[in-house]
Amino acid sequence: MTFKVYYQPDKTKRPVRENTQALYLEADSEAEALLMVEHNTDYSIEYVEQLDDKALAYEKQNPNFKITTFD
Repeated sequence: MTFKVYYQPDKTKRPVRENTQALYLEADSEAEALLMVEHNTDYSIEYVEQLDDKALAYEKQNPNFKITTFD
C-alpha cells in the first residue's frame, strides 16, 4: 500500500501550515508507515494517509512525485 505522510521538517519548532511537507512510501499498514518515518527522520509527523488507486494516480501526475525508501 502507498501512504502519503504529512510532516513538519523540524520537531523543535512550532508547526506552521505553510511549512507542511509530504513524502510517499510503501508499507503494509498505517502504523508501519508511521514507524518507518519516526525511526528514520527527525520529522514531526502530522498525518498519515493511505492512498487509494485514484488518489495515487493523481499524486503521480506531480513531476516531483517519488516513493521514499529508507535503508
